[in-house]
Amino acid sequence: MTHVTGNAPDGTPNWLDIGVPDLDRAKTFYGTLMGWQFEDTGEEAGHYHLCNLRGEPVAGMMRNPEGEADVYWWSVYFAADDCDGVLKRATDAGAQVVVPAMDVMDSGRMAVLRDPQGAHFGLWQGRSHPGSRIVNVPGSFVWNELVTRDSAAAGKFYRAVFGYELEPMPGGMDYTVLRRAGDGRYVGGVLGGSGIALGGGDDPVPSWTTYFAVDDADEAVRKVRAGGGTVESEPEDTPYGRSATVRDPFGVPFHVMKPAPEPQS
Repeated sequence: MTHVTGNAPDGTPNWLDIGVPDLDRAKTFYGTLMGWQFEDTGEEAGHYHLCNLRGEPVAGMMRNPEGEADVYWWSVYFAADDCDGVLKRATDAGAQVVVPAMDVMDSGRMAVLRDPQGAHFGLWQGRSHPGSRIVNVPGSFVWNELVTRDSAAAGKFYRAVFGYELEPMPGGMDYTVLRRAGDGRYVGGVLGGSGIALGGGDDPVPSWTTYFAVDDADEAVRKVRAGGGTVESEPEDTPYGRSATVRDPFGVPFHVMKPAPEPQS
């Protein structure tokens, strides 16, 4: 388990949230699947809900403010010591601003952008709230991956914004691993080729998607189906763990994964 007690280094995925049309249904679905408890932050914060694991926030959830929206997704945020400075680097590199930099009470400062190929991502500069307090254990995120049409262009963009080192995966797969500059820590990946059909539609669009760790991928898939979600790919063993691709009742795609054991030194 990684217990986060302060702001992560720039470019580290540090928060997730989702806007949905039916908050109660989402809480039932994700509470059953992930073991989350929910904390309403109150009217001043628009009844934004913290998704807590072992009493610590790991993600956020709210009712989508767009009444006519029919597409929903998990938003991935990246740590930014200087939200405005990173925002400028991103727009200089071709990103479009979706939500300008703004303070979220005393919790932190945020912005939401769309990268040059159309994938949304957020920036989070933590203050009293550094982001996800627990990662890499069942009920929290373990990996984040961009699915996009042009992995080379995407890698160039995110390197310009966050200074990532890019490590192409051997074997002919169009996959690039993103490593944090300085310590070389793996923080995410870029899968080239197309995109994700958000909302279960037929038009794949570039998008970040999240792998949530679970104790048992097969049991997680059973819970997804029982909760009104759908399964796009059945659990499969990989060198990194046993995983499946699923959607929640609103069509939001994500992955469930039982990570492979850490190699013994």
